[in-house]
Amino acid sequence: MKKTIYLILTSFLGLSLSIIGHAVIEVFYLKYLLANNLPINWSEALGFGGGQCALPVIIQWLLLILGISWGYFVGQRWWRYVYIEKKHWRFKNIKT
Repeated sequence: MKKTIYLILTSFLGLSLSIIGHAVIEVFYLKYLLANNLPINWSEALGFGGGQCALPVIIQWLLLILGISWGYFVGQRWWRYVYIEKKHWRFKNIKT
């Protein structure tokens, strides 16, 4: 149960970071389009933002999937590091 909650929370962390990354990428993408006088194509409702995003829908979905999967795999690694290998700072003072 503890591991499940841990993995859900790290997946949520990955999702949150992917949303921040999405915003940063979109800002640079919009600056690039405006600097080169290219048309801005707003995404349809299939993506995230409901027509308010300039990034292609495939990139939106890719960022979402990569963020959640990154969070899951980081959670797996951290779980092993902290609870199995006991390399966390709390375990440094405990003598075995």
